[in-house]
Amino acid sequence: MKENRLMKDMVVENYDYTLNRTKKVYQALEEMCYEFDLAKPIWLDTNKEDFIRHSRTKFTRDSFVEDIDFDFLDFQVIEEDY
Repeated sequence: MKENRLMKDMVVENYDYTLNRTKKVYQALEEMCYEFDLAKPIWLDTNKEDFIRHSRTKFTRDSFVEDIDFDFLDFQVIEEDY
């Protein structure tokens, strides 16, 4: 997101039932960062808390080592298999 506009969007599907939820989340984030040509963000405490509560978090400039040209990266789990 940049100035309240969606710059890019991506959905990652993972049907590897041998992986637990945490590994699927990290794998999806890694795939998304590769596709967007971004360094992987750092999970700050606020990111962890938001993700645990809502299955969603926003990675801001503080989460990236490199400079970013957007306001935040919105990351969420939209559907889960149980």
